[in-house]
Amino acid sequence: MDAKILIESFAEFARSKNVDRPTMIRILEDVFRAMIRKKFESDENFDVTINADKGDLEIFRIREIVDDNSEDIWDFDKISLSDAQKIEPDFEVGEEVYEKIELEEFGRRAVQMARQTLIQRIKDLEKDILFSKYEEQVGEIISAEVYQILGREILLIDSEGNELILPKGEQISKDRFRKGDSVKSIVHRVDMINGNPKVILSRTSPVFLERLFENEVPEVYDGLITIVKVVREPGERAKVAVESYDDRIDPVGACVGMKGSRIHAVVRELQNENIDVINFTENLELYVSRALSPAKVSSLSINKESKRISVFLKPDQVSLAIGKGGFNIKLASRLVGYEIDVFRELNDQEEEDVDLNEFSDEIDQWIIDELKKTGLDTAKSVLVLSKEDLIRRTELEEVTIDEIFRILRTEFDQ
Repeated sequence: MDAKILIESFAEFARSKNVDRPTMIRILEDVFRAMIRKKFESDENFDVTINADKGDLEIFRIREIVDDNSEDIWDFDKISLSDAQKIEPDFEVGEEVYEKIELEEFGRRAVQMARQTLIQRIKDLEKDILFSKYEEQVGEIISAEVYQILGREILLIDSEGNELILPKGEQISKDRFRKGDSVKSIVHRVDMINGNPKVILSRTSPVFLERLFENEVPEVYDGLITIVKVVREPGERAKVAVESYDDRIDPVGACVGMKGSRIHAVVRELQNENIDVINFTENLELYVSRALSPAKVSSLSINKESKRISVFLKPDQVSLAIGKGGFNIKLASRLVGYEIDVFRELNDQEEEDVDLNEFSDEIDQWIIDELKKTGLDTAKSVLVLSKEDLIRRTELEEVTIDEIFRILRTEFDQ
């Protein structure tokens, strides 16, 4: 392989990857200078000129002419007068000799080594370009095409043919993709593993939901509405706290859109994830009440030291506050940054009820805590439910629930 082919093949790749000309020339020069050092020990007195467009290469060895009897005759940048005059008879001591070195003079093996080095530099450059490109896009939405579905991940390719990874844990549980599908996701992170960049995508990140809102709601994109915080149970439910510094703009209304037109596009992309958009406020009590929507809070008590909030609701509001699968109260807690405990508000007819803590000598405390997590804090609040309801709302076994019913019923029978 001659210099022209080497340079042209590299230049073609470099242009396809949008490598700037100075970088392309620098890499080529580095490779050829490495060849020079290998053969002549130093490249300090060599001039390397490359024309990447034409594939031209010129290498000149520059040496100063010294007398045949000079002590410096063996220096790498010196040449004896007699040797210089073999090149050009008119040379004299003190002049410089520019001797052109042809690529073939380095030998076939050296040229092959240069070719391999250049190929490796191309591969390294490609990896660096890919890493830099996606590192700058972390947190941004991209679209890529599915080309292989594996057990633990989906492999996608971008418009340039680069491989991207969507791990199982970063997919929404309801996601179902086929080869050739176009998939929206955010660039979650870029790892360099053994010198190879791995671009990890995500559809479960709260940032993905933020970016979708930016795409669908111009006021969010323009900064007129700020997304303060997003919490998600991907594919199930999400809560988004928003605020606007312009009193003329209703941030919730703008995000939802006319007849839900804006938020519906986001919901569809997230496999029908139920999204609650609420107005952010510095008033913690009001913020908690909004976070527990659609439930209506009767009263609440805040313990800032323990970071816990006790919320009291009417019996018909408890299940709304907890939500299907407990998602509503979990997300509300994460949104406000406090652990929320839900309690039923007793009416006059319920005054004879008994707090579950009164049964701690017969029922293990962890079981009582499990019931309280779902808003069941009194004996009657448990007894009004069926066994099937309790199994669905808690992680308790059927035999344990039967024993709970027996203990509580005995109390009221007495």
